[in-house]
Parts: sequence; structure tokens; C-alpha cells
Amino acid sequence: MSSPCAPVRRVGLFGGTHGNELSGVLLVRHWQQDGAEIQRPGVEVKPFLTNPRAVERCTRYIDCDLNRVFDPESLGRPVVEDIPYEVRRAQEINHIFGPKGSDDAYDLIFDLHNTTSNMGGTIILENSRDDFTIQMVHYIKNTLAPEPCPVLLIEHPSLKYATTRSVAKHPVGKYQI
Repeated sequence: MSSPCAPVRRVGLFGGTHGNELSGVLLVRHWQQDGAEIQRPGVEVKPFLTNPRAVERCTRYIDCDLNRVFDPESLGRPVVEDIPYEVRRAQEINHIFGPKGSDDAYDLIFDLHNTTSNMGGTIILENSRDDFTIQMVHYIKNTLAPEPCPVLLIEHPSLKYATTRSVAKHPVGKYQI
């Protein structure tokens, strides 16, 4: 294993990346009203509603999938009148929680989703070489035992995801049916 990771000081808790996935939306709204259960000394935890327009309409997205526009091209697009809503929102999120790939980016973003697939509570990782997320998943699995907590690794050398959580140094997704 590589050298120890820097301490995690800033955590984003995202809900509503897809406006029709309401578990994360409800949790974020709850934590925005009363964040006592997520606050820890020395750690800034920010609950954040990622796609409020889609949440308001209870639809997956308005113009395009927010969870696919955190690529350099979309994040660097000039802001013009006809820019898709989710591209502009990605730029705003990158400004608040990033910039992506920088030392100033949030340490961890935990993006909460729903699915109709029978996958139970599943953790999604994008990088098998991230010591921090591997250790965090190990801790979560041991804490939940004997309840199952599957982990899905989305990692392929030619496939680059451009998810909301990819802004952070350590991106993690959580799916719940």
C-alpha cells in the first residue's frame, strides 16, 4: 500500500444528481435543516442538492444527464445563453467543490442515488488504487456485517466517467433500492 493519505477535512454529501431519485434528496434536505448527525470536529460536511430543477420536476434531468458532464470539455465550455442546464450546473458544482483534479478540491464526495435494480445498498468506486476509499469501504463493510454491502468497481482503462463525485479527490457513490 502507498503512503498514508492526508486527513479528510471536507466532505460533500450529494443528493438529487438525478431528480427522480429521492432518497438522497430527502437525506440532503434533512441534513440541511439539522446537520447535527453528520457534523464531526475538524471536518466540514456539506449536504448539497445537486440538480434542484430536476428534483423540482421529479425527472432524471432537464437537458442532459448531470452525472455525465464533469469532463474537461463540459467544465470548460463558455457560459452562453443556450448552454444546457446540467452543463452550467456542473460548472457551478466544480467551482464550489473543486476545481476537479486540484489540491483545493473537496477530499470526499459521497453521491447518493436510487436504482430499481436489485442491488441493495451498494457502494460504487471508480478507482481500485485509491487507498482511502478502499480502507473506507473495508470499514463500512465491517461495520454493517453481517448485512451485505456489495461494492461495484467501475474501472476500465479506456472508459472515463465524468460523474458529479469525480470532482473530489476521493469519489464514492452509494446506490440504494
